[in-house]
Amino acid sequence: MTVKEYIAAHEEEFLQDLFALLRIPSISSQSEHKPDMVRTAEHWRDYLLASGMQRAEVYPTPGNPVVFAERIIDPSAKTILIYGHYDVMPVEPLELWKSEPFEPVIRDGHIWGRGADDDKGQTMIQVAGLRTALALDLVRCNVKIIFEGEEEIGSTHLEAFCQEHKEMLRADVILVSDTSMVGRNTPSLTTGLRGLAYWEIEVTGPNRDLHSGHFGGAVANPINELSKIIAQMVDEKGRITIPHFYDDVVPLSKEERDMIAQVPFSQEAYCKAIDVDAVFGEEGYSTLERNSCRPSFDVCGIWGGYTGEGAKTVLPSKAYAKVSTRLVANQDHDKISKLFVDYVKQIAPPYVRVKVTPMHGGEAYLCPIDLPAYKAAEEACAVAFGQRPLAVRRGGSIPIIATFEKVLGIKSVLMGFGLESNAIHSPNENFPLDIFRIGIEAVAEFYKLYR
Repeated sequence: MTVKEYIAAHEEEFLQDLFALLRIPSISSQSEHKPDMVRTAEHWRDYLLASGMQRAEVYPTPGNPVVFAERIIDPSAKTILIYGHYDVMPVEPLELWKSEPFEPVIRDGHIWGRGADDDKGQTMIQVAGLRTALALDLVRCNVKIIFEGEEEIGSTHLEAFCQEHKEMLRADVILVSDTSMVGRNTPSLTTGLRGLAYWEIEVTGPNRDLHSGHFGGAVANPINELSKIIAQMVDEKGRITIPHFYDDVVPLSKEERDMIAQVPFSQEAYCKAIDVDAVFGEEGYSTLERNSCRPSFDVCGIWGGYTGEGAKTVLPSKAYAKVSTRLVANQDHDKISKLFVDYVKQIAPPYVRVKVTPMHGGEAYLCPIDLPAYKAAEEACAVAFGQRPLAVRRGGSIPIIATFEKVLGIKSVLMGFGLESNAIHSPNENFPLDIFRIGIEAVAEFYKLYR
């Protein structure tokens, strides 16, 4: 039986296995879902044992549990460590979903539900591909698996877990499916990820909300002042203004820019897909360079004062914002975090009190394209998709990937199958059925090639 034939024969089984996972609301950022995190970890443990792992265990942490499994066929053989995460993002606003987020359905050739892509769908692709390869006796390497439940909240406890279990996690390379491709008809492997730094800003003015008629114009409004602080972070040329922010940024080489220019891209289609009239970013760089190889600064949320129905003339006591910056290779997120805190305090006016709380961060990551595992992934995708994948950097962040390299000394190959249209982190998250099948095939082919 060929790989394609096996997948076709077991597709319904793979889908039902995925649906069982998607039905568990494993939202790591909401405390009421703590029991669901444990339930998902235990579900993965049982499924991995049924999938051919020799052992699988759930390890408690101070946060959400870690699932570890392994199958050792020969201690002298190479070892793959598969990484994924079982936690998902919140689903609000619920009214924008076309179907229940935790009741997966197949509609219009897509799997719909929270986690269909990020990352339950993609981890199922990895495990289903491994199951296929084991069934067809294609696996010649040892396989270890680590699934965490805190990726969406910064992998808070995974570094300590890795420090404690270095020997257990020892491997030659890490295989990750938590990234995206250029397009449905343009397969790609991710060779770089941006880093991240994230903060919450709290601005306090008077000791209570005030009547805006009695006090407006005489007392500083925290929302106004917070807006002014944020407005100073990026200049009219799209450059981040934090002093020394760009000190460690390595300029893009001509070779890198030429490689990016080969990626199929339509500015018109890009704008149409997200319903904007024009793009904006750092002057002197293309859109693809801006969203993958250059840093960025964004306000992720801002609130304060009265936001209910109707009018209420109030001068608020406090205003808040959550802000983040995406970082590139060589930028240290701890250093950037301190620079940001210092800058906010420097530009904040004396008539409000400002508190900046760092929340989480991570380093950027670059993958060498001459790694044997990268070459195997490249060939496997070429077989499954019928064309060689492009090597591209992506703009997102998976902070734990850089941590793996720092703590375990292992490089990661980013073999992801997501699409921009899959709406991860948004209502109506989905995953195309055809890419689900092809992804499983690519993973099975990887095991045929990796020795």
